[in-house]
Amino acid sequence: MKLDQLKFLSTEIDGAVAVVTMNRPPVNAVNGDMYREIRDFFSDFVLNLPGIRIVVLTGHGRHFCAGNDLGEFVEMTPENAPGRMKTVREAFWAIYDCPVPVIAAVNGSALGTGLAIAASCDFTVCGLSAQMGCPEVSIGVMGAAKHLSRLLPQPLVRYLYFNAEPIAAADLERFGAVLKVVPDEDLLTEAMSIAHKIARHSPAALRTAKESMNTIEFMDLKSGYEFEQRLTGQLSGHPDAREALLARTEKRDPVFGR
Repeated sequence: MKLDQLKFLSTEIDGAVAVVTMNRPPVNAVNGDMYREIRDFFSDFVLNLPGIRIVVLTGHGRHFCAGNDLGEFVEMTPENAPGRMKTVREAFWAIYDCPVPVIAAVNGSALGTGLAIAASCDFTVCGLSAQMGCPEVSIGVMGAAKHLSRLLPQPLVRYLYFNAEPIAAADLERFGAVLKVVPDEDLLTEAMSIAHKIARHSPAALRTAKESMNTIEFMDLKSGYEFEQRLTGQLSGHPDAREALLARTEKRDPVFGR
């Protein structure tokens, strides 16, 4: 499959930023085919977008993603569940492991799968209409609690999970779960502004930083810092590293390769 053949994802390029929009009306609920498209885009297609240094992921219409297609849960059995769950995991991990940073621009609902998708990104910017939550307990399934724990303290994770009701992104901002909450009409503009600030940096440095952040997230202090030092040693041999240092000392904008 080629990029322009994706049914549920569309891509627009703005300089070094790729804007990826989920589009499965009416609420962008994810089915098996859409999970596979997300997996393939973030693990394969993004590697073939020349000059892309960062991705903004958003949802078409009123909602980011209101969750998993409930029809697929109705059809799930203990026999077919393992294969289906593997595809779901692969989609989430592809976002998390994407070699460049990914910003979630969340409008409307990000529930269950939608929350997991947002939490698989590096950070999240939300519109005032945004609400996040894990309704799994209310429909007899499990999932997304571990993703929620990337965003919030454990007692609040447990309250939201057991309660199964969404909470406004504006109420989550004070916990650091979302980077910023802005008027809905300013959401994509704000996300793009942040993306372009990040995209001014070296592609090699950004990709190395993404690898570093994913690796050290759950490491202890000493092991994590030692890993960062090893990456510094590796980067020292890259032309971008020298260019960044020269540009700083010469008080000019750096010029990086792709």
